[in-house]
Amino acid sequence: MKWYFKAFYQYFNFSGRARRKEFWVFFLTNIFIYWILTNLYRFTDADLTNVPYIFLAIILIPSIAVLLRRLHDSGKNGWNILFVFIPILGWFWLLILLILLGEPKLNKWGPYPKGITEN
Repeated sequence: MKWYFKAFYQYFNFSGRARRKEFWVFFLTNIFIYWILTNLYRFTDADLTNVPYIFLAIILIPSIAVLLRRLHDSGKNGWNILFVFIPILGWFWLLILLILLGEPKLNKWGPYPKGITEN
């Protein structure tokens, strides 16, 4: 859970770098939470239709921030996020960038997040 909350601690930090672990734990945990929230209506009589949307509003900024930091770790700038507007190919390209290892050295966005540098 520390990796999940790390993204919230850096809520408005759009610079720097994020490890794959930080990004993917945050991303996959949010998908799981959203799935739970969208299925709550099955277990209660309360009107919970807005709860998933409130959750999405809460995670919007930290999601963008951790995504940009993840791109920085791969040596790419934040403008690469615009690939999401290219259907299928853009999503696939962005997914590849998010899966790739980060640059194992200092880059213009900071030191390697794992703390291991190339000699």
